[in-house]
Order: sequence, then C-alpha cells, then structure tokens
Amino acid sequence: MADEPQLSSNPAAELSAVLIPLLKGVTYRTDDAAHWSALLQLQGRVRDHVAVLGLELMLDEAEGYAFLRSRTVPDDDPAARLPRLVARRPLSFPVSLLLALLRKKLAEFDAGGGDTRLILSREQVAELLRVFMPEGSNEARLIDQVDTQLNKVVELGFVRRLRGQDGVFEVQRILKAFVDAQWLGEFEVRLAAYRAQLQGRAEASDEE
Repeated sequence: MADEPQLSSNPAAELSAVLIPLLKGVTYRTDDAAHWSALLQLQGRVRDHVAVLGLELMLDEAEGYAFLRSRTVPDDDPAARLPRLVARRPLSFPVSLLLALLRKKLAEFDAGGGDTRLILSREQVAELLRVFMPEGSNEARLIDQVDTQLNKVVELGFVRRLRGQDGVFEVQRILKAFVDAQWLGEFEVRLAAYRAQLQGRAEASDEE
C-alpha cells in the first residue's frame, strides 16, 4: 500500500503550496494527486485563511475539484460586505447557451452510468447547438461559432482540450457547481427563450 504524501515541515510553505493554485483558479484531483491530498489535509486551515479575504472554499471530494468563491453576505448585513476578490464574469448569450447545453449533456451522461468522463468532439458540440440555429444556417459559419464559444469555455475552465486529439474536449465536472439543479430544472423554459432570441437575431440579420 502506498504511503500517504507527507506535508512539508514548514507550515507556511504547506499552506502557500495549496492556496496559490486556488487563488489562480480551479484545483483538480486528476492534475496532481499529491497536491490534492495535501489540500484535503489542509482544508481547515485553507478555509480559515480565505475567510479573512471574504472567500470560501468549495471542495467536492467525490467529483475531485476545488475552487474559491466570494462568501454570500445577507442583504441585511451591509457592514459585513467586502470588495470582491473573485470578480464576476459576465457571459455572452452564445456562451451561456453552450454552458447550458453541456450541463444538460453532463446530467444525461451521469444518469446513464458507466464512464465518469464526458468526452465530446467539436462536431458533437456543433450538433448540440444546431437545433437552436435557424434552418439553412451555413455549416462553416456554425463551426466557426462553435470554435469561438469553445475557446471561451476552455478559458473559463469548464472544458479542457485533450492532448494529441485535435477537436476533442472533456467537459469538466465543476460545471455542475456553477449550473445548479434549480437552474437545470428551469432548463427547458430557458432554452425556449434562447431559441426565440436566436430566431429573432437571424430574422433581423436577414432584413439588413
């Protein structure tokens, strides 16, 4: 049986080693098992430390990811509010639509059991979006739009490219933490609104 990773004899260095990556973005178990183990062991100290910054540690041990987010402050306690260290990122309509479709696809994938990694090709992502595009949409233009939106979603950390496989992506399970069950429950209503907005844009474009 393999030995458990040993933490450094320097407590400050131990904490810094797990805090700095969290301040930069998401920490994944699959990226570095030893680093993940250290985070699990130090999570109490991490929570105490980031609380001073108005942040909280969101750690899902089962799914294998962790990230920091701004703490929710009650509306009736304005004195407890701090400047946001983790900025909100406004998403464009097309990116929001793609995230919604990927979240639904992930839910369907999980319901089917089996593999835990959802892998999709660029063409499969395009197929998800095609149903919301006006009939007769240009195929080349659709693929260009898919590439643009996928690049943004990769940048946000919800999808990653697979090395050595051009046009193949893995949907990151952290997406479940950002598109929650309540949002997903309203999914069909949202998609109807998305479709109407897309159709309206297409009609406006045709009139120009």
